[in-house]
Amino acid sequence: MSEALGLIETVGLVPAIEAADAAVKAANVRLVGYELAKGSGLTTVKIKGDVGAVKAAVEAGKAAALKVGKVYAVHVIPRPDRQLGIIVEGEKKTGSWMPVIKEKEQRGGENSEPEIEVVEKEEEKIEELAEEVVEEKIEEETKSENKEETEEIVEEAERVEGDNDNEKEKEYTCNLCKDPACPRKKGEPRTRCIHYDEFRMR
Repeated sequence: MSEALGLIETVGLVPAIEAADAAVKAANVRLVGYELAKGSGLTTVKIKGDVGAVKAAVEAGKAAALKVGKVYAVHVIPRPDRQLGIIVEGEKKTGSWMPVIKEKEQRGGENSEPEIEVVEKEEEKIEELAEEVVEEKIEEETKSENKEETEEIVEEAERVEGDNDNEKEKEYTCNLCKDPACPRKKGEPRTRCIHYDEFRMR
């Protein structure tokens, strides 16, 4: 029995997950992993298995992915050369949150019972996640400190502007009565002056 390699390339991670789920449910295939293309948002799901099973799985995965997003390309390579293993399994990524079924290799017979192994998370991944969380907290604290400083500067500027406005209000704008309470400005009609009646009487 010859193995085939199936590739489903989607735009975004959600359609890729949907395609992978539908593919492994539709036929007897193994999920090799997924690969994210940098900068373009494309995600490639890789599956292996019997040629007919892979073709059926790829079609089922494509149909499922089209329901939630866009499919960029699908391809089945029916007996891939061994040298492709470097490309296919170079950046192998599979989920570590589900149990993986691994068959026992027995010399005695083909009726071997599958042994369930729960894949444990690597310590490096946990450390990386912890470092990312710490970096995010530091960034948030820095942003909040910068925000507080900015708010203090804005409040100080508003207070200074308010003081300047008070000083300007004390200055008169009407050149007839020279009263700071008069709303008339130089060049406006004399009738706008609050002391206009007094000037008219003179």
